[in-house]
Amino acid sequence: MARIKGGMNAKKRHNRTLKLAKGYRGARSKQYRVAKQSVMRALTSSYAGRKQRKRQMRTLWIARINAAARINGLSYSKLMHGLKLANIDLNRKVLADMAVSDAAGFATLAETAKAKLA
Repeated sequence: MARIKGGMNAKKRHNRTLKLAKGYRGARSKQYRVAKQSVMRALTSSYAGRKQRKRQMRTLWIARINAAARINGLSYSKLMHGLKLANIDLNRKVLADMAVSDAAGFATLAETAKAKLA
């Protein structure tokens, strides 16, 4: 049986990596060996970045809720504790959206939380 060489598969693999490296400067987008390192690092960073985005969004939501809570005479922690006592299970994303787009609805929630705290 004849031996099959791996040239075609190697070329395909190289081209896949070089396609991912499109737009990189200099040898990073032209030479396979350099491009492979850059792509590997970029993929690692993008994976970590997806996790960081979730953390950053939660931080933003908490900042918005805190600002709206203080307008209604509560701190963030007191508001959240009051909502928990009132058995109102809204996540931070929804609360932050209410704080921005529905100030009257948020004020109602804040009053409910105040009543449960007192």
